[in-house]
Amino acid sequence: MTSPASDGIEVRRVTADEWMLWRAARLEALRESPAAFGSQLTDWIEAPESRWRERLSVPGAHDLLAIDGEHVVGMITGMPVTDDPSRTELISMWVAPSARGTGLAADLIDRIVDWATEAGASVLDLSVMPDNPSAHRAYERAGFTPLDEPGDLLPDGRREIRMRRTLR
Repeated sequence: MTSPASDGIEVRRVTADEWMLWRAARLEALRESPAAFGSQLTDWIEAPESRWRERLSVPGAHDLLAIDGEHVVGMITGMPVTDDPSRTELISMWVAPSARGTGLAADLIDRIVDWATEAGASVLDLSVMPDNPSAHRAYERAGFTPLDEPGDLLPDGRREIRMRRTLR
């Protein structure tokens, strides 16, 4: 499924058969913004095709790429929470520097909110790195609020910031 986003950027859902396109986008995101993700480039650079296909084959997941001409300029995933159908998670969001400030981040978030709502979830959770204030602000503008629960422990002893948006 392809649909227009801002400024001629097309947003489309990807499948496991498009793993090479997702791989290129994910590796670029990890290269360009290494501090924004829990994963590191070294975790994925040598990953075999089967790992990429598995990542794009999570039941119920919603993986989107934003494409401007021939260049991927954004990515985002909505992931169901296996043991709680009322909860979903937003993961792996990235917008290329060339598309920042265009409204693409808000558009991608809105698409995941729509997916989560249609899936019957009542909340959408995410984690953001503590030293990523621009992402934190983007999520707050999109209606997310910080939670009092601690996020994942980072190698330097800090914790990710957990945020939530109530959907209904």
